[in-house]
Amino acid sequence: MALNFLWIAFFVVAFVVALFKLIVLGDTEIFKLIIDGMFDSSETAVMKIALPLAGVMTFFMGLLNIGEKAGAINFLARITGPFFSRLFPEIPANHPANGQMIMNFSANMLGLDNAATPFGLKAMQSLQELNPNKAVASNAQIMFLVLHSAGPVLIPLSIMAQRAIYGAADASDIFIPCLIATYVATLTGLLFVAFKQKINLLDPVILSWLGGITAFIGVVLWYFSSIPKEEIEKISKVVSNLILFTFIVSFLLGALRKKVDVFDVFIEGAKGGFETSVRIIPYLVAMLVGISALRNSGALNMVVDGMKYLVALAGMNTDFTDALPTALMHPLSGGGSRAMMIDTMKTFGPDSFAGRLSCVFQGSADTIFYVIALYFGSVNIKQTRYTLWAGLTADLAGIITAIWVSYLFFH
Repeated sequence: MALNFLWIAFFVVAFVVALFKLIVLGDTEIFKLIIDGMFDSSETAVMKIALPLAGVMTFFMGLLNIGEKAGAINFLARITGPFFSRLFPEIPANHPANGQMIMNFSANMLGLDNAATPFGLKAMQSLQELNPNKAVASNAQIMFLVLHSAGPVLIPLSIMAQRAIYGAADASDIFIPCLIATYVATLTGLLFVAFKQKINLLDPVILSWLGGITAFIGVVLWYFSSIPKEEIEKISKVVSNLILFTFIVSFLLGALRKKVDVFDVFIEGAKGGFETSVRIIPYLVAMLVGISALRNSGALNMVVDGMKYLVALAGMNTDFTDALPTALMHPLSGGGSRAMMIDTMKTFGPDSFAGRLSCVFQGSADTIFYVIALYFGSVNIKQTRYTLWAGLTADLAGIITAIWVSYLFFH
């Protein structure tokens, strides 16, 4: 219901703002800009997202089917079982969804977006099989999607690459702030959902896992903060892709050991990947067109200007407001927020406070509206319950942390 209201609000707000610009400011091009943007976004949803995703989905869904027959998914499920059984009490012990979710989270942490999506969509389908009410998001689906949308990425390689392209003196200087911001966003999302679902976070297993993950992130922070940026980029590329290829080879060898008919099993799973890619097209078109109308109307810029005025009125430093377009666009559109990040670096410089902060915003969480449309759309969920508000709360925590840590590191 909330998603329906917000989707309608995108168009209504865009219309009101555009009408104001036409009547008061005499901007005769504003409605053309909005309509052109809607057509472009429709094309983008199909031609640049869904269809390219179909190839990746087809391969990885086939691969996941091999992994499931080889027992690899069940192996991962057994390892994470004690922790996941407490966060996801609705999922039976050793269920394949556990292994699929951990593969999705692992791919996300390694910055392997293209690999993370098929793993996540497969996990969502497995969770839907356990869902007693197919039109309403289950507790397990909400927890999974909120943790996924918080987007814990250990190494924001694509952002560092963009900074290098625009001439940053040290492209990797946003690495630690990004990691801190995304960790806080993820933890906030987990706490929000755990509170709503009455999950006991003081359980020794949960505490030990969260403590272990925190310690691991601390070690990664310590190590990467002590080596040059060239080494960070080299190590992250090698390790990320090595782990992914190890998954692939392990699945194939495991299937061979169990005498699985690998090629036929791959084809069987791959068919589902293409079908899923086609099924999400209407959801992607709806969401991206609404976001485009809001963006091209100038409504987001008006919000930023208003916030800058209020911050200045309160006597606070307003330097962070120049990077706010990236933060405000990020829950709506990953591509849009990336464009805002690049525009901020071009306008203020990659090593300016606003330029760096926009990069930290970009690396602090995933795009909640896109994630909801993609994942819930793939299994025809109509009622998302509190998923959106949990994701937005996590995103807000990431934004606040990004501002705080950027003032600490760069101001």
